[in-house]
Amino acid sequence: MEFQADNTMISDFPLTGNMEDWKNATTVTEFVLVGLSTHPPVRAVLFVLFLVMYAVTVAGNGLIVVLIVVDAHLHTPMYFFLSNLSFIDVCYVTTSVPQMLAHCFTDRPTIPFGRCFAQMSIALFLAVAECLLLAVMAYDRFVAICSPLRYSLIMSRKVCIGLAASLWFSAFLLTIVPFFSMQARLCGRNVVNHFKCELQAVLKLACSDTHASGVSMLITTVFTLLFPFAFILVTYGRIGLAILRIRAGQGRGKAFSTCGSHLVVVGIFYGTALAMYLRPQTKTFTDREKVVAVFYGVVTPMMNPVIYSLRNRDVKGALRRLMGKKVEE
Repeated sequence: MEFQADNTMISDFPLTGNMEDWKNATTVTEFVLVGLSTHPPVRAVLFVLFLVMYAVTVAGNGLIVVLIVVDAHLHTPMYFFLSNLSFIDVCYVTTSVPQMLAHCFTDRPTIPFGRCFAQMSIALFLAVAECLLLAVMAYDRFVAICSPLRYSLIMSRKVCIGLAASLWFSAFLLTIVPFFSMQARLCGRNVVNHFKCELQAVLKLACSDTHASGVSMLITTVFTLLFPFAFILVTYGRIGLAILRIRAGQGRGKAFSTCGSHLVVVGIFYGTALAMYLRPQTKTFTDREKVVAVFYGVVTPMMNPVIYSLRNRDVKGALRRLMGKKVEE
């Protein structure tokens, strides 16, 4: 089945960050989302797959947040930032996956204009926040390994809260300023070749010159992807040198174990994000790009609890203590 754009549904309208302009656009009501497949049997398989992935993501990340909040042994800077990461992951997948599940049973899935705008802005905000958070977490590991005796002083509760507040506020600015400065115009096409309202996919529909919007996105990408990624690489380079100076084999193993999980998360998240946003842009959104979007939008949030937390001895101990309290009650 092929989706056809309804030219009577959407005429020329401004795609800007000004919500009033969006609301006042001529006859704009909805977008049609192509999704990952138009074949009902394939959509049924995708429904089961994404339902399981969503359940695992919410349960795993939700459990991490609960354990960190209720267990005093986990009230440390590392786990404080982990709880922020888990919260972001739950929110991020919730912006798109429930909609994907509902659309698996719809031949012509649509999304209202206002909801599309909200989905784009919220997802972009959460993605930027995660980029900055991973850089902050790298700094935390750097202090823990390179300055262990001063760790509690440098990463005090006040500092951790300040870093968290700063990254959330910076994510808001890095999202809202470029997003609201973008200008584009659509001319009748309302079929988005994606499973959600992805900013890049929606901009593919523009018939006006999107060069300025592309420059704005590139600048934002530099601040939200390249700078944090470069900071993480430099930080772990210094951590690696510090680990090599550790003589005891057990000490080295513990240090590598502490940082290895973070590097895996960074590699998966930044690898897929950079593959999406730092490549030459084309006029069409391909199926390969949608698969990449699944990895950084669905797979990575699902894997974070397993890679980063649930294999950790401290987290396992907190889980046993929590289950022991439930049994006693």
